Amino acid sequence: MNQHYTRTAVVLHWLVAVGLCGTFALGFYMHDLPLSPSKLQFYSWHKWAGVSLFMLVLVRLAWRLSHPAPRLPDMHPAMHFLAHAAHVLLYVLMVAIPLSGWLMSSAQGFQVVWFGIVPLPDLVDKNAALGGFLKDAHGILNYMFLAAVIAHIGAALKHHFIDHDAVLARMVPALRKS
Repeated sequence: MNQHYTRTAVVLHWLVAVGLCGTFALGFYMHDLPLSPSKLQFYSWHKWAGVSLFMLVLVRLAWRLSHPAPRLPDMHPAMHFLAHAAHVLLYVLMVAIPLSGWLMSSAQGFQVVWFGIVPLPDLVDKNAALGGFLKDAHGILNYMFLAAVIAHIGAALKHHFIDHDAVLARMVPALRKS
């Protein structure tokens, strides 16, 4: 059995990781800016990135479902369960976050226009109360994702530096031993 992810899975993982870090950072930065043309441009960029990442995540999810992950090394059954649960949580959040943003924009009456060219349909009618709820949900989901990513990175580093197994090398080809 292959002990590494496919090259496509590795590329998709790192593209999504870098894109999500950038989109999260932009969202965090722009959130409290005073209303200005720059803030509106940042929101547009954030939405463009969010839609692009959403599509990339769907590709990644389809790839993952059609190409099983390598087996985890032997570990306590509870750790094995937590590893799988964490990966499921990461995928759920990678889908839920952009959807919550799109729903929020729709509810607040701001249509999402991908790259300023392709108008996406509003998913719900304009509704200020729903828009406020979705704004809060979008923020909470992002912070949940941040916590899950920190745990994910921590687990990968634990495997590499404490357990001395090849879990991290499955996603970082430079760490693979010849």
